[in-house]
Amino acid sequence: MSTGFTATHHQNVAGSLWMIASMVAFSVEDVFLKRASAGLPVSMVMIVFGGLGMLVFAGICLVRRHALVPPELRHPSLLFRFWFEVFGRLFFTLSLVLTALSSTVAILQATPLVVVAGTALVFRERVSTGRWLAVFVGLCGVILILRPSASDFSGLSLLAVLGMLGLALRDLATRAAPRHVPNAVLGFYSYGSVVVAGAAYAAWERPPLAIPEASTVPVLAGAALAGALGYIALTEAMRTGDVSVVTPFRYTRLLFGLVSGILLFGETVDLLDIGGILLVTGSGFVVLVGGGRLQARERTSVRARPRSAAESETGT
Repeated sequence: MSTGFTATHHQNVAGSLWMIASMVAFSVEDVFLKRASAGLPVSMVMIVFGGLGMLVFAGICLVRRHALVPPELRHPSLLFRFWFEVFGRLFFTLSLVLTALSSTVAILQATPLVVVAGTALVFRERVSTGRWLAVFVGLCGVILILRPSASDFSGLSLLAVLGMLGLALRDLATRAAPRHVPNAVLGFYSYGSVVVAGAAYAAWERPPLAIPEASTVPVLAGAALAGALGYIALTEAMRTGDVSVVTPFRYTRLLFGLVSGILLFGETVDLLDIGGILLVTGSGFVVLVGGGRLQARERTSVRARPRSAAESETGT
C-alpha cells in the first residue's frame, strides 16, 4: 500500500482477501455481460450496463458528498484517461462477447506488463533489467495464446489485445492525473465511458432498436452491481495491505475466468494456451512484486499518495 507505513500481517491478509473478493466480483461481471449479450445487441448491453453502473456510483458520490463534476475533470490527463477507457472498454467487451472468456481474461492479465513498459518510455521511470525481461516473456505468452500463425487463427482474437492496450493507456493517464479525485468519481466516469463506447459501436453497427427482455435486465443489473462491488473491494485491498503482497492476488481473476469459461460456456484450453497463461501470469507476478518492493523502499523517504482502483485494476 502507499499510505506511508508498512502493513502488519493481519492487514496484509485482509488486503489479500479484499483483492480476491474484487476478482470474484469482476469475474461475475464478465459472466453476466457474456450471458446478456445472447439476447441483446452488444451496443445495447454496453449502454444499459454502463448506465446502471453510473447510477450506482452516482449514489455512492451522493452519500459521500463528492461532486460529480469537480474542476479537475478539465485536466488533460483525465480527459485522455476517459477516452482511452472508452477504447479499452469497447474492445474488451467485444472480445468478451465474441471470443472465449478464458482467452480474453488471460490476455487482459498482460496489462501490467504494458504499463511497466509505458512508465519507462513515457515517464522515464527506472525499470530494472529483470522487469524488462519479464515484460518480454509475458508478451511472448500473449503471442502463444493468440497463435497468429495457426490455421484456425481468427482476427477476433486481436480484440482482447486492443482492449488490453486501451486499458493500459488508461492506467498510464491515471498516473499523471490529479491525485485527489475520489475513487467513486473515477468509477462514475469509468462506467460513463462504457455508455459512450456502446453508443459509438451502435452508430457503426446500427442494430435494430431492442428493449431488454425481462430476463435480461436482472443479468445486466447484476453485472453492474458486481462491477461496482469489485471496484470498491479493489480500493479497500490497495488501502489495506502492502502492494507487493496484495497485488499479485489479482491473478486469481484468471483462475476464475478459466473455470467460468470451461464450466459455463463449454470452452476448451489446450497445452499451448496453458503455456501462454503461465508465461503471462509468471511475468506479471514478477513485475508486480518488483514494483511493490520498489514503492516500499521509496516510502521510507517520501510519503506517497493513496493508490486509486484505476491504478490497480486494469480489467474493467
